[in-house]
Amino acid sequence: MARKPSISPSKITTYLACPVKYRYTYIDDRARWLLRAKSYYSFGTTLHRVLQRFHDSGDEGVTTTEEVLAAYEENWIDAGFSSAEEMAEAFGEGKQILERHVAATLARPSEAKTLFVERQLRHDFGDFVLIGRLDRVDQYDDGTLEVVDYKSGRDDVTEENVAADIAMCCYQLLLRKKYPLLPVRARILALRSSQSATHAMSDLEFEEFERDIALLARMILSENFYERKAVRKPICGHCDFLPACRQDPDF
Repeated sequence: MARKPSISPSKITTYLACPVKYRYTYIDDRARWLLRAKSYYSFGTTLHRVLQRFHDSGDEGVTTTEEVLAAYEENWIDAGFSSAEEMAEAFGEGKQILERHVAATLARPSEAKTLFVERQLRHDFGDFVLIGRLDRVDQYDDGTLEVVDYKSGRDDVTEENVAADIAMCCYQLLLRKKYPLLPVRARILALRSSQSATHAMSDLEFEEFERDIALLARMILSENFYERKAVRKPICGHCDFLPACRQDPDF
């Protein structure tokens, strides 16, 4: 039996940004060699791994500031930095972020328990599967589930940002499908500033989003990407696949 195709928030956002980039990222292997390590990805992945351990109730070895910083050094990824100085600056910033996060978490009264960390959820739409990997899900005393998403590259966030974020809407949808009787909301935490914002989708928003995401997913999965022509966009200057697109005489 053939495995059903899958759609994720990353696939959706990549497609909306540039269908040609989607092709090179998820379909056509010939341009994958162009991908380069990114310092911001290394930095964010390191912080995610350490925060996963800190908030995981089953990981008893990372509960204090000292243990968190030890895990930080152990998990540090040094790929993509242009110099030792740049890496040292990023390492110092990450250390401050974690110290601040641990102190704030330990000082705060326990209003919720962490249900799980870094878990993939799935929902079967029949002809495809929506998948998403959630950083953390907390459950409050009233039963409300809150998906927490860490953003290591931003300083501020608003409720409007959360409401418009495709990934956060997907995560809420996946949570609601798994726990249909519980209220669900989403929180984005900007790690650089410790600012956060939340948004809870209404029943109408859930219905509209589920319909729209199904239509978009089926459009993506049915498209012939090899008929797509590369089109210049503002994101081209930062795209690893730019050399591949330049081979198209019409680009």
